[in-house]
Amino acid sequence: MATKRTPRPRDPIALAKLIGDIATGQVPDTVDDGKGEAAVTKGRKGGAARAASLSPRQRAEIAQIAAEARWKKS
Repeated sequence: MATKRTPRPRDPIALAKLIGDIATGQVPDTVDDGKGEAAVTKGRKGGAARAASLSPRQRAEIAQIAAEARWKKS
């Protein structure tokens, strides 16, 4: 499972207490985010994996829609 750091409070006093609790082992420094390792590695593939799974025609259609959206803004 993937883990991330415990959110740090903005208040300096609360932050000091959290650091003390982490140092003494009362609070874990990491929090489980609920994602499995397979989901995390699958999510890191990004646009290259998506482009590889599309046919050239599908990629051209997506590119056409994107170009129209860019030109529509100006």
